[in-house]
Amino acid sequence: MKHKLLTLVLFSTIFSYTFSQIRVTGKIVDQAQNVIPGAAVSVMHEDRKEGVTSDATGIFSIELSRPGIYDVEIRSLGFDPFITTYTFSESKLYDLGVIVLTVYTQELQTVEVIGRADRDYNSEYSFSATKTAIKNKDLPQALSTVTKELMADRQAFQLADAVKIVSGVTPSSFYNQYNIRGISQNEEGQIVNGMRTRQYYFLQPITTNIERVEVLKGPASVTFSSVDPGGSINMVTKKPLAIERREVSMSVGSFSTMRGTLDFTGPLNESKTLLYRLTGGIQEGKSYRDLVKNNAVLVSPSISYIPNNKTAINAEMIYSNGTGNLDRGQPIFGAVAGVTDLKSTPISLNLGAANDFFKSKQMIITTSLAHKFTDNISVNVAYMKQTWSEDLQEHRTTNAFAVDMNNQPVTNLAAMQFVQRQQYWNVDNLNAYFNFDFETLGIEHKLLIGYDLSRWNKTRGGGQNSARGYVLKDGTVSNSFLPANAENYQTIVVDGKTLPKPNVNHFDLNNPSYTIRNVEDYILNSRVAIPSARTTTNAVYIQEQLRLGKLSALLSLRHEWFQDITNYKAPGEASFDNTAFIPRVGLTYEVTRQINVYTTYLKGYQPQSNTVSLMPSTGAFFWSANSAARFKPLISDLKEAGAKGQFFENRVSITVALYEINQKNILMNANVPAFPDSLVQRGADRSRGVEWELAGYILPNWQVNASYSYIDARIVEDSDASLNGKRKENAPVNSTNLWTRYNFSDATLLKDIGIGLGVQYSGGKVPWFTRAFEVPGYTLFDMAVYYSPSKANMQLALNVNNIFDTTYWIGAQNYLRLFPGAPRNFMLTATYKF
Repeated sequence: MKHKLLTLVLFSTIFSYTFSQIRVTGKIVDQAQNVIPGAAVSVMHEDRKEGVTSDATGIFSIELSRPGIYDVEIRSLGFDPFITTYTFSESKLYDLGVIVLTVYTQELQTVEVIGRADRDYNSEYSFSATKTAIKNKDLPQALSTVTKELMADRQAFQLADAVKIVSGVTPSSFYNQYNIRGISQNEEGQIVNGMRTRQYYFLQPITTNIERVEVLKGPASVTFSSVDPGGSINMVTKKPLAIERREVSMSVGSFSTMRGTLDFTGPLNESKTLLYRLTGGIQEGKSYRDLVKNNAVLVSPSISYIPNNKTAINAEMIYSNGTGNLDRGQPIFGAVAGVTDLKSTPISLNLGAANDFFKSKQMIITTSLAHKFTDNISVNVAYMKQTWSEDLQEHRTTNAFAVDMNNQPVTNLAAMQFVQRQQYWNVDNLNAYFNFDFETLGIEHKLLIGYDLSRWNKTRGGGQNSARGYVLKDGTVSNSFLPANAENYQTIVVDGKTLPKPNVNHFDLNNPSYTIRNVEDYILNSRVAIPSARTTTNAVYIQEQLRLGKLSALLSLRHEWFQDITNYKAPGEASFDNTAFIPRVGLTYEVTRQINVYTTYLKGYQPQSNTVSLMPSTGAFFWSANSAARFKPLISDLKEAGAKGQFFENRVSITVALYEINQKNILMNANVPAFPDSLVQRGADRSRGVEWELAGYILPNWQVNASYSYIDARIVEDSDASLNGKRKENAPVNSTNLWTRYNFSDATLLKDIGIGLGVQYSGGKVPWFTRAFEVPGYTLFDMAVYYSPSKANMQLALNVNNIFDTTYWIGAQNYLRLFPGAPRNFMLTATYKF
């Protein structure tokens, strides 16, 4: 009897265990009903992902431990992904039947009007790289992608936090400016959905509305128009989905930081022809830097209308409003006995005043249309309108130490100036092109013919007031100090030394003062109306994508007309013109279904009006009637070869690239303290290097993003012959990044837990305006813990950055402007999906 009872209990236990599970099965075939073995099948619920592959007969089976709403995703190389949502509410067998995968296309989305439904660190395609959909594997140029999932896992709320993990990309300062492949960015603004914006991003843009960040390496003048030789950062915004998803999150962390975000999307009608998306974010936060804050509000609604398979329309708005401080960096003492001590002042030290501020407001509205006349002919049109306003008040260094009566530097006193500025910019972008798909003699053709217009306008009414220099005995101010006429200057005594009296008090590094400054005490010896200006770029281009068997080619030619008008519609109007032909040639060969090799050559072109940037400082052209377009244009070229592959049953993508970038006619600040706005046009630079990147799922519950970069960036020819052959500024030779997330399986005691680990290394750098010292390399370690309670749609995430509290600097300009990184900090985030 006991044996029978034991057998019954054992049988009941096995029966209960077997049938308490949820089993999901199905069969995967192509459009010809051929089975597809090895297809990757994954299901996601509450940020937990499990997966299997289809067997030799195309059948898959996967067991789930809990009921809920799941995203089912099926992928196989050469096919469009199958992504849909199912509700598995009971412990039983769910047969999804025969699932048909279609050969990879992106026919309708030549303009991106529908969002990316994937939820991983890997993005397989780009629209902006060639102005039409292309798989990254087929693009004959390196393209790095940071997806919203990777940004969320790392809590990369601002753009710099997102792109710092990309190979060859290094933040240059606290501003939104970067060094890519050893070459510093020159242009203000960012590229949004392949279109150029204009503004001073002294405050980092937040990423709440960003689907993915694409970094297209090398000059991209054919597709983006007048962009940086090292590479272009393109922010792709979130588009509506046909799947209903809603998400809210709240965060609190170090430096008095609080954040809130939302992301709602789905269909607005039963036929799913009208889709919407609403994203938003708000942040209030201070900083590890004294007197610095960074508050931001962003709201971005969008609507897509897709009445049939021939037409798609998207309308989108981005409103952002930032209030904070323009942080010019940490000052340190000058070298003592030839030795520079970067820790001679605390990394929190700021030269600003308590009543400084920087306000930046932006509005962008974009409308795009894609229409197919026939299966082989389509048209795509997109128009972007941007407005931006700036309101600035700041105390900052003149980039020099104070001087005594013999004009010798006093290296504990920073010479200061006071600046007020207001301005308003107006930007228009138009992008229109036709696509023709056809075949001749077995060769597949994708022909694109188009027109671009990019125009930005500084309107009247802007101006800048500034106070600097030394006070004369008659009460006037001189911008320079002349020892031969020292008797004409009022004087002060500091630490027993007699100095000419400054218009704006020096900042004493030994005794920092953070009082509210009375700006009425200054003599505003410079009152400048920012002259109105308009730059216009018109371009026509032709692009051909050819495919013959395993070989494909990407051929492009662009003809561009550029005009810069200073004192636009005002007395003294002057016009400067530039024109250029810009070619691109790229070849890709499919070695196997998993591996492509490629090579490419392309040229870059930038009128100097588009290189006037935050750093190196060429900003004088914004306050004068001169035009930087009077200098020779910046010319560049890229030679690149590499390989791209997909491994681990197509779950992981790997890219390796070797490159050389040359540029000449570089416009830079001459670094003459007596003339801080003077410029010099460097002869030529060259950057060579190798990059390696990996992204994707090693296992269904283990995701990785890793990269390595080696850069040999050199000055080839300079007006100062002693610099020829020297390393370029702000470019680390070696850098590497790793971020990985692992979710423990449901069979373990840690079934609701995930962990994230990150490592970042960046080598030493030469400062921008001096070679008297080097910014040392650094290694940082980050981590995160994720908790997703069972049967809940919530996740708690704790991110800890710079675990070992390493002191480091991301870059520097000179002794008075270093940019220290953040000490150890944390962020706690609660996310709810419904």
